[in-house]
Parts: sequence; structure tokens; C-alpha cells
Amino acid sequence: MIRKYILHIAKDYSFEILRPLQKEILARGDECVWFVGSSSVDCSRFKDGEVVIKSVDDIANYPSDAVFSPGNNVPNFLKGLKVQVFHGLEWKKKGHFRIRDFFDLYCTHGPITTRKFSELAEQHKNFLVRETGWPKLDPLFSTEPFRFDFDGPTILYAPTFSPSLSSAHACFDEIIKLSHSKSWSWIVKFHPMMDRDMVEKFKAAQHAKLVVVEGSDVLPIMRRADVMLSDTSSVVGEFLLLNKPVVTYRNSLPTEGLINITEVSGLVQAVEYALAMPKELKQSIRNANDELHPYDDSKSSSRVLDVVENILDNNVKPKKKRPRNILRNFKLNRKLGYKRF
Repeated sequence: MIRKYILHIAKDYSFEILRPLQKEILARGDECVWFVGSSSVDCSRFKDGEVVIKSVDDIANYPSDAVFSPGNNVPNFLKGLKVQVFHGLEWKKKGHFRIRDFFDLYCTHGPITTRKFSELAEQHKNFLVRETGWPKLDPLFSTEPFRFDFDGPTILYAPTFSPSLSSAHACFDEIIKLSHSKSWSWIVKFHPMMDRDMVEKFKAAQHAKLVVVEGSDVLPIMRRADVMLSDTSSVVGEFLLLNKPVVTYRNSLPTEGLINITEVSGLVQAVEYALAMPKELKQSIRNANDELHPYDDSKSSSRVLDVVENILDNNVKPKKKRPRNILRNFKLNRKLGYKRF
């Protein structure tokens, strides 16, 4: 039986999350189409051969078995099992565990999120939880490193865009100073939703040892860097999975594996400690990875599809039906121009 799937995308960063799933779907001889659920998506990023259905009526009639979405919602008029695959590993951000009644299945990344979502599933009884790992990370260990001609240590600065959590304003002056005074190079990679004024501020300060890289693909840069500086961004967990150290500035809930600082004045010492990579730091990073995302086999997409196929083949259902979620669905459908409520 050929399965049919929808890849629901509402932000540019979702391309990196959904393409490994697309690759595995096609490798199995199944079919998938993309549905763009937001005007903010840069449709020029679609590749030759990727099937995009733009018409709301056409996608509503597409006979899909399941819909995969990294976002917080998914249109109810799309047919099939609604599967949440998440847009980041940062479980500490506000709203990560909020149940919005859009999804039938949550594909969690590791024990630290599986436990909480399993508790919520037991409480709500209207969705399923399966631990699979995160599809975005399938190419993590095979991606070619970013080309950057510098022989010394390289630091990737990747702050979150959220104003309440971002370190960009606080760390700007110190980063620029260190980029001139220390033998470290800096690659600055912003979230696509970062405030443009801040992006331009860093771009204006670029020089031979500090570059700003735009675009949504961060994996090659992570492969190139020796240390990451961030805050409470979802890329923190991704970088740790390469068994590399992360320095965070005022992380909202600093956990094992992180070198967290609360004052910018501690940045130099923290980076030097990270570059030294003592045994206790190595072990701390390994412990954190086991909790966050214990899979390094590049097969998370395969596990997601195995779970979905098992649920469909065996008609596995939660104890209760999801609420009709009338108001949220009405707002989302109206935004997308779907008239039949």
C-alpha cells in the first residue's frame, strides 16, 4: 500500500525539519506533498521535484494518511493523522508543553520530553506519545562543514530571537571586542525571526574574524564551530549532540552539559573552559545528550514513519477523541482562506 503524506510548513526553518522526512517517505516508495500554511514562507526555497499544493481546496481534498507539522498548529481540514514533530529541542521555552488540541500524535525527541508529554497524555487521554528522535538531526553528522578560512578556534554565536530570552543586546559589545582582541573567530547565525535592526548591527561590525551568515541552514556551521555561545535557543541542544561545548548567557533553566554565565564579564573564562574541554565537561555533555536526544544513528525520520505506519495499520487510538477546538480552528481556517467550517 502506498501511503500519502502532507508536510505542513509555516516557517522557513521547517524546511530543515521536514526534508529528512520527505527523503525517507520517498525512499519507502510512498508519496508526499507540501502545503504552505503561511505567507511568511519563502517559496523560492522549494527544490525541483518537490510537490507543492497551493490551493486550499485542493489540499483539503488530498487523501493523506498523515500530516507532519513542526509548528504549534495544523489545519483541521487536512486529512489524516495529525503528527507534531516540533520546531526545536528547547523544551524550556514557554509553551513547549502546551496542549492546543491540534495533534493526534506527539513524536518526542528524548526522555526529558517524553516523560512530560506522557504525563500530559495520561491527563488528557486524547493524543498519543511516541519517542522517535528529531528528523532534523538525521543529517547532522554527515553534513559538510561550513567553509571558513581560519585556523584558530571558531565560536558560533546563535542567540534566540525571543526578546525576553535573547542575549544579543547584552553580548554585542563584548563579542565585538573579543573578535578583535582574542585569537578566536566568530560566526554569527541568527534565527530567521531575529529583529532586523540587531542583524544589521552585527553585519555592520563584520571583519576578517567575525562574519554573519544568513539563511536557515545552521547544520554546516555547527559542524565547523568548536564552541557555541547562545542563551535559551533550541540550537543549544543540537550543538551539544555533536559532543561540543556550549556557553549560555542567562539560560532560563540551565541544565547539565551547559556552561552558563549570568554576566557578560564571565564570557572569556567560560569560552576558555569550553575550549579546554576537561573530562568532567565531556561527561556532563554525554549525560545531557542521553536525556535530550539519545539517537545518533540518523534514523529518527525512519522511526517517525514506523510509528505512524503502526498506528495506521493497527488503528491505534487514544482513549478519547480530541476536542473540536472550534475557536482555534475557525481562526486558523479563516486565516488560510478555507470557507467550509
